[in-house]
Amino acid sequence: MKKKKNSRWLLFAGFAAYLVLLLYLTMFAEMLGRTGAHRGYTYNLEPFREIRRFIRYAHVLGFPAVFMNLAGNVLAFMPLGFMTPVLWKRLRSFWLVALISLAASLCIETVQLAFQVGSFDVDDILLNTIGGMLGYGAYRLFLRGGD
Repeated sequence: MKKKKNSRWLLFAGFAAYLVLLLYLTMFAEMLGRTGAHRGYTYNLEPFREIRRFIRYAHVLGFPAVFMNLAGNVLAFMPLGFMTPVLWKRLRSFWLVALISLAASLCIETVQLAFQVGSFDVDDILLNTIGGMLGYGAYRLFLRGGD
């Protein structure tokens, strides 16, 4: 019984560490252009505009930039989609995890807009939500046996 309690505590600690890292990367990471005031603030409200731009100009932007924007936004939310149903039995529904991923991404993007850090991008919300859904899919596949 004590071993199960310790492992659950470790899962919560790992999840908290993930959330702190996510907060850092989305709000404070200088390497991702979060803190510099060297450019004007930008935002995107048109779905798929930035996704199309990154795909269309991949040869100019380079693989690292394209990967960070497209795959990075998906990968960043996969742990949220995976860990939510692991830690909370009541949240073991695909649609609840999708909604939590959407809400968490919308919160981050709204804070970025309010504090003019990074940039508000509706495409990030879409990619983050897909990441949460894929994380849930991994949970179902690996921990629930796909039932």
